[in-house]
Amino acid sequence: MKHFFNRRENIVTEALDGLLLTSRKGRLARLDSFPDIKVILRADWDKSKVAIISGGGAGHEPSHAGFVGKGMLTAAVSGEIFASPSVDAVLTAIRAVTGPKGALLIVKNYTGDRLNFGLAAEKARAEGFDVEMVIVADDIALPGISQPRGVAGTLFVHKIAGYHAERGQDLKTVAAQAGSAAGDIVSLGMSLSTCSVPGQTHEDRLGADEGELGLGIHGEPGVERIALQPVADIVAIMSARLSATPGNTGDHALLINNLGAVPPLEMAVVANAVLATPLGRRTRLIIGPAPVMTALNMNGFSLSLIPLDAEREAALTAAVEPHAWMPAVERHGIEIIAAPRTARGEAAAGENPGNRRLIAALCEHLISLEEDLNRLDARVGDGDTGSTVATGARSLLARLDTLPLDRPAATLAAIGDILGTSMGGSSGVLLSIFFTAAAKAMADKSNISAALLAGLDRMAFYGGAEVGDRTMVDALSPALHALASGGVAAAAKAAASGAESTKAMTKAKAGRSSYVGARDLADVADPGAVAVAAAFTVVAGLQT
Repeated sequence: MKHFFNRRENIVTEALDGLLLTSRKGRLARLDSFPDIKVILRADWDKSKVAIISGGGAGHEPSHAGFVGKGMLTAAVSGEIFASPSVDAVLTAIRAVTGPKGALLIVKNYTGDRLNFGLAAEKARAEGFDVEMVIVADDIALPGISQPRGVAGTLFVHKIAGYHAERGQDLKTVAAQAGSAAGDIVSLGMSLSTCSVPGQTHEDRLGADEGELGLGIHGEPGVERIALQPVADIVAIMSARLSATPGNTGDHALLINNLGAVPPLEMAVVANAVLATPLGRRTRLIIGPAPVMTALNMNGFSLSLIPLDAEREAALTAAVEPHAWMPAVERHGIEIIAAPRTARGEAAAGENPGNRRLIAALCEHLISLEEDLNRLDARVGDGDTGSTVATGARSLLARLDTLPLDRPAATLAAIGDILGTSMGGSSGVLLSIFFTAAAKAMADKSNISAALLAGLDRMAFYGGAEVGDRTMVDALSPALHALASGGVAAAAKAAASGAESTKAMTKAKAGRSSYVGARDLADVADPGAVAVAAAFTVVAGLQT
């Protein structure tokens, strides 16, 4: 897998400098021990309150440095990718930010972090600093394990500890609030692929049709592999396991975390799915969906829960400085506002046998050409012209009894409305413009040829295609001009000639064919032009 970086050994220090350079001036700083000891801290820190320190290996961005700021962390200590920072690095951070009120270390439950932060805390105490440590072990992926991992739920502890510290509370109170929160949080992750470490060979252990439930934020294997299935089913499994943990029966806050590579579109689907579960219906506060504790580019997400009381709710909803923290929102329904209704409304149906016969014959013929037009379009486009045209034709047939067939202008307008909503693709929009503009012209002056030419003019203006650009205009334009001067037979002949002329056009200037090379376009007619020619052939046949 490819990555954007310069040298693997510099990637963490360069990323931290990038964070500092793009943060507001005067907000963040780093110690001059950089790059051997990587500590990011508040530039405005005056040591008048309890310091909140966290950290760990890099690769979880924006954690941990992204949460340094007023209301959350005072300092973050970074190791290399997925590697715990050294004892000296943690001790340096403690010395740099700890004042008379002491410091709280928030540590995820990994052996390296526990040992390095723990030894640093003991050394700091020996130097006279007042230091406490809270360990977060929120991952429920492995039931019964004595040392659960610390994962994204750690962010709840950062937020709660930062809130109480910012209010000026003492170390004992801040540590108690953080420890209580850490004991109540549960998290579970799901991924469709493992992460890829820059500079290392990537091997994905998952098959194309399976995902991994309960994997770690360093790419550790999950507790089980499950078949790929709709996200609602995946989320239902996760929600049921989270709900089954002790203490998770009342209202809670939910953190929806992107592990790094899930597109925002899919994360929004995940959010919608989890909020539809029984667990989601008990959610009071929602944080995310957002990447807050990632695993590099892991294509997965995690869900974290913490039971709520009034104090925790106040802590989680308080404003903070770090922009990486997503403000918590209260659970609410979808607000629906009525869409504007058209003033003219739908025209009443009317009967005209000739117009009915014409529209029915046109639609049936275009439907019969679906496979041929698709086959033709597969050579010069994306193979769906026939299906698009047939969809529009079927919609017109289905609503034939509702059309105001006795009023030509209203009929054209109704056809434009139907094609605009049912046909799809650019062709549906263009034809809707054509018929809508023609209807307006027909209402102003009852001349069908002039009205259709007015529709062509508007369609060409918005679509940008002209004769010679290898589109339906190459058949439609000569046909409508011939209709005005020579009647329906002349129009059909001109449309056929126009469609045939597109075979010699080896450069398309509009539509999907514009991405196709000259060799593939040669001797192949434009399918849109062919459809137009077929329509005029039907009209001419009915007039004879």
